[in-house]
Amino acid sequence: MNLQSYKTFQLAIFSGIFIGFSYPPFIGALAWVGFIPLIEIWVREKPKNSFFYSTFSALLANIISLYWIGLNSGAEIFPVLLSLIAAVLYLSFFWGLLGFILSIFIKKNDSNLLLIPFAWTGMELLRSYGALGFPWLNLSLTQSKFLHLIQIIDFTGNEGIGFLIMLVNVIFYKVLSKKIYIQKALFYIALLIAPILFYGNYKLNFFKTENNIQTRTVAVLQPNIDPNLKWDSSYRNQLYIAMDSLNAIAYDMSPDLVLWPESALPSYLRLSSVKNKYKNISSEKNIPSLIGTLDIVRDGNDKKVYNGSIYFGRNIEKMYYKIFLVPFAEYNPLLNNSYLKNFSYWDFGQGSFTPGKEFTTFPLDSILFSNIICYESSHPKISRNLILNGARFLTIQANDAWLANSSGVRQHFELARLRAIEMRTGIVRSANTGISGIIDPAGRIIEKIPFNTQKVFKNKVVLNRDLSFFTRYGNIFAWLCLLFFLLFAISKCILRKLNY
Repeated sequence: MNLQSYKTFQLAIFSGIFIGFSYPPFIGALAWVGFIPLIEIWVREKPKNSFFYSTFSALLANIISLYWIGLNSGAEIFPVLLSLIAAVLYLSFFWGLLGFILSIFIKKNDSNLLLIPFAWTGMELLRSYGALGFPWLNLSLTQSKFLHLIQIIDFTGNEGIGFLIMLVNVIFYKVLSKKIYIQKALFYIALLIAPILFYGNYKLNFFKTENNIQTRTVAVLQPNIDPNLKWDSSYRNQLYIAMDSLNAIAYDMSPDLVLWPESALPSYLRLSSVKNKYKNISSEKNIPSLIGTLDIVRDGNDKKVYNGSIYFGRNIEKMYYKIFLVPFAEYNPLLNNSYLKNFSYWDFGQGSFTPGKEFTTFPLDSILFSNIICYESSHPKISRNLILNGARFLTIQANDAWLANSSGVRQHFELARLRAIEMRTGIVRSANTGISGIIDPAGRIIEKIPFNTQKVFKNKVVLNRDLSFFTRYGNIFAWLCLLFFLLFAISKCILRKLNY
């Protein structure tokens, strides 16, 4: 390796480490400068080298931020490690492709540096689609605790934060490469950030002081049960005793709703002999409950297994089936291909759940609410469709116990804050071992129960009043960014041909 290559590797390493450690629970501020070394690579290197170094940098960033995928104690070591390796490689490819494309334009004219935020935003948008869509890793997650800054995502969607971060990185890069003076750069950044912070302050105050805010009370169970013991027959009686005790505490609080976590009992509750016990409690107390449960639906010889929730409401029993399943954990997306599904070696020991199709709402009293199950909280599309379907607040049922006390647990909770702001709705989260809590429509934490704690709590959840711009119109900002970049690229190719 020559000296030039060694220095370029150093740049890639710096970017990878900075970006990796910008995700929760680490230092979000690192994202605002973390891409500067990578931009230097895009400027300096040929496209194919930019692809290589960008991919290498992404590998480091993704391993640091997503290592917890390899901690899944609910599966055998081989499929778990395979999932981690596959996820890291797949997601790193997006950085590599982005580096390749940007290098083509930037090397010819460094004024094209301003293309970077548009290209990045388009990449985040495209990365969220398909069976392997993974919006979890969008840069907005790095800023989830900076509430004044991220209030704009009710307009731009969470991709708007990625655009902002990349634009600031470009400005700082121009300072370091002596293209602009630091005073001018700080003026540009202030001009960019000031109105965003002003809007953020306005929204935070609005949801703090607004007089017409409606609420409901929810009692949340965080049972803190080891999921590896749940289906152990010798532990079953002990588990039911624990859950019944927590359920009794919740009902004694007289809430409007009792919320259990994901797949809370070792049974297919809708078909189980114990169903009537919980249904009768709900009926006698006149307090609805939502319990996470697996379910089986038979249609002739065909059997479908769902990860779902059963709702015991006032004179109603209703199911919700998880729509956005975890690829290679809850199902194998390769089996959706008519050719690939004939190969038995695609069985990695993953689950074989069927995705739900309906954006279900539950009638609480005069209002509707909806539920999200675990991984679905990473995808704005699920939350958006539920709100458009009439939900006035959202519940989240999760079981992060599989991930131990890792970064993944913290990131998963922070994603709920992003969904609350995007949809301007209150969110209640019940997780088996935590982190459970309640979040208001400005992303503020009303209540939060630490990981590895058993507790039942009751608090108010704020109902949404009006649909946010993002809820009404979706990812318009991100699509416009992608369209702008594509039109620019096409026009450059056409001009190059004409000049030739």
